[in-house]
Amino acid sequence: MEEQSVRIMCPNLACRKVLAVPSSCRGKTVRCRTCGTNIRVPKPTPTKPDGTAAA
Repeated sequence: MEEQSVRIMCPNLACRKVLAVPSSCRGKTVRCRTCGTNIRVPKPTPTKPDGTAAA
């Protein structure tokens, strides 16, 4: 089974590259290959039993 990836955008205003990182990186820091900025990958948002995102 293929691992899901998380798409995040580099926060560096001069770069703004969209990165696809493995979901195993959630909660960790990754580095943008284009500009070298360190980016914190967000943890998954908890969901309610009915499948909607918790507010």
